[in-house]
Parts: sequence; C-alpha cells; structure tokens
Amino acid sequence: MSSGEKILIVGPSWVGDMVMSQVLYRLLEQTRPGVIIDVMAPGWSEPILERMPQVRRAINLPVGHGEIGLRRRWHLGRTLREEQYDQAIILPNSLKSALVPAFAGIPRRTGWRGEMRYGLLNDMRLLDEAVLPLMVQQFAALGIDAAATLPDALPAPQLTVDSAQAEASRQKFSLRNDKPLLALCPGAEFGGAKRWPAQYYAELARQYLQRDWQIVLFGSAKDQVVTAEIAEACGQSEAIFDLAGRTALAEAVDMLSLADAVVSNDSGLMHIAAALGRPLVVIYGATSPGFTPPLNPSSATLVSDIDCAPCFERECPLGHHRCMRETPASLVAGKLDVLLAEPA
Repeated sequence: MSSGEKILIVGPSWVGDMVMSQVLYRLLEQTRPGVIIDVMAPGWSEPILERMPQVRRAINLPVGHGEIGLRRRWHLGRTLREEQYDQAIILPNSLKSALVPAFAGIPRRTGWRGEMRYGLLNDMRLLDEAVLPLMVQQFAALGIDAAATLPDALPAPQLTVDSAQAEASRQKFSLRNDKPLLALCPGAEFGGAKRWPAQYYAELARQYLQRDWQIVLFGSAKDQVVTAEIAEACGQSEAIFDLAGRTALAEAVDMLSLADAVVSNDSGLMHIAAALGRPLVVIYGATSPGFTPPLNPSSATLVSDIDCAPCFERECPLGHHRCMRETPASLVAGKLDVLLAEPA
C-alpha cells in the first residue's frame, strides 16, 4: 500500500467497541506509513476519538442508532466525495452502515459480508470466527489484504489523557490525592444480565473503605439507581463518591486515569479503563472474555462456569442470574489484591 492514503472508517455504535476499534487504527498507522484516518460515528463518540492520536477527524453521523435515515446518509456521502478517500473500512455489519461510503464514491469499500451487502462493498470478506474469535481481530483483519495474515501481537488500545483536566476533576469532586482510589463501574448498557449485583459491589467497597481507600462510582445517568444503592449500603461514607451521570465522557476518561484500581462489569467503561492501563478486574457472566477481553496486561477476569453461561442475552432468560450471583466479593477482592501486589 502506498503512503499517504486517506481512509474513512465507519465506526461502531457502542463505547467499548469504539475503544477496541483503536486496534485497527494503530495497526494501520504501523503498516501504512503516512496514512490519514477519519472516523465516521455517532456524535457521542467524539470525546473518545479525540483521545486517539491516530485519528485525524471525527465525522458525526447524524442518524440515530438503528435508524436508516437514507436522505441524511446520502447527503453526507455526497459531501464526503470532496475528501477523495482511497478506502472505506466499515466495522459494523449492517447494510445501512455501508451506505455513506457508497454514496461518497470511495473506490475501495471493505467490510465483512454481514447483511449481504453486495454492491455496497466491493472488498467483501467472509468471516471465519474460528480463526478470528476476538472482536479486535475482526476489526484489525479489515485493515490488511484478504489474503494476508494478522500479526500474532496486535497493538492494544491506548487512550491519551488530559492530565490538567484530570487534576481539575479531582479538585471539582473533592477527591483526595493522598489516598488510593478504587473505581467501581457497576453499569452495563447492554442489559442487566451483565451486571454484578449492587450488594456485591457494596461489600467490595466496604472492604476497601476499611483499608482507607476512596471509592468512586462511575456510570451514566441510567446507572444512578444502582450507584445510589451501593453508596447507601456503604453508609454514605465521606470516602465514597457517586459520580454516575455527573461526568461527561471525556471527564470520565480523565478521572478513570486517576484510579489505582478498577472493578467493572463487561462494559464500555471497562474498555476505557483497560486502554488507560489501570489495574483492572472484570466480572463476566452473560458475555465472554473470549470475544471482548480487557486488552491490558494488568488485568484479571472472573468467568462463570455454569452450564448456561455465556448466554449473550440482555436479561437472564432463566431468571436466576447465577452467572453473576455466584461470583462473591471475596473472590473479586482476592483477584484485585494479587494485581495490586504485582510490581508496576
């Protein structure tokens, strides 16, 4: 491939997937010197893309999740023609995600077959999940020729941090800089099946409060009921800070960089913490690290071994939620203590 290529990436629609897509951008940077990468994605993703040095420009896709918006896609595609991209790489597998690159007249349009996108893609790949089981492998493989083989070691996501903003946020929320900070991320956009129970998070928080740690609860406004339950179970300690719904995405990135350790469900915030290199324990139940693991050497996973896990359902189809309920706080604390004992 020649240097100085211009590539349009059609990005994913979930926070964690967007973080993991940086594997592709870093691989392109390594293998195509001088490459120019623009990413088209929902507007919420801009703060994440701004933390990826490989991305020149984030292009807002003015269409809601699941919405066709044919006229708006056509108009955006016609506008992007003047960019004269050499290639488009379409990460989602939906038909509608391939429309804008086709409308933009981009000569090479690469993606997995997905929803039978004949005509929209002219570099269509057939996915063999046995060969490429990880989402990051599936993303990265679209950045190399179809006949090529992925390198054994892929570059991991690595978000940059605004240190000044991180310190400003520490002061804004009255966090101390002389006590270690444990970040808890009890939410999961995908659904309740991925959530470790709130009472277990509270039990873990109480253990670390007794060790004179600070506890910060992260999440969106949708997670406020859960985070409030955790805070209340901790006796509304002065050392616990419930920030669910109180931070913008960029601010959450910077604040997670302050954490001495993170415990999370399989969620977007988990992938952000991994891309920040924080010591991290992830609890899996309905999903699997065999598809979306934390890409961070300083991480540990706890995976249910019951027969029905992973089910990849939004809510437990059997109603018992054993995959999460049978992972006690003591086991998570033990994993975290091992991580924290490792040399930095």
